[in-house]
Amino acid sequence: MTKKILFVCTGNTCRSSMAEVLARDMLAGKGLDREITVASAGVGALPGMEASPGAVQAMKEMGLDLGAHRARPITRRDVEEADLVLTMTAAHREMVRELAPDQAGKVFTLAEYAGRAGDVPDPVGAPVEVYRRVAAGLRMLVGLALERYTGGGKDREKQ
Repeated sequence: MTKKILFVCTGNTCRSSMAEVLARDMLAGKGLDREITVASAGVGALPGMEASPGAVQAMKEMGLDLGAHRARPITRRDVEEADLVLTMTAAHREMVRELAPDQAGKVFTLAEYAGRAGDVPDPVGAPVEVYRRVAAGLRMLVGLALERYTGGGKDREKQ
C-alpha cells in the first residue's frame, strides 16, 4: 500500500513545492518512489500560480525541475489522504490541525519531525541567494525526515 507525505506552506510556490521535488528525488534515489508518494499544498495558495522564479532557479541548480508546478490550496481531504503532513512553520501546523482536528496526530512541522527546531523561513520576494539557502536547509530537513519516516530505508516506521 502506498504511503503519502504532504508538504504545506503558505502559497505553495516556494517552500512546500521545493520540499516536494526534493523528497520525490530522494525517494526515487532510494527506490522508494513507488511506496511513498509526495505532494504539496498551501494554506493560502491561489490555485494555478506558478512556482516563484527563485524557487525554480534554486531547484534547477540542484538538478530538479519545478517549472511545471502549480500551486493548490490545502483541503481537509488532502490531510485525510496523507499519512504524514509536514508544514514549514508552527503556524501552518496549527492551521492544518484546525482544518482537520481529528488528523492532528500526523501533522508536524518539517523541522520538528526531522529532529530540529524552528521554522523554515519564507524566501518569497527575496533574492535568489536566499532561495538557495532555504533550498539547502530544506534538502537537509527533508533528508532527515525521510530517514525517520522510512527507518533509514530498513524497517519502515508505521504512521
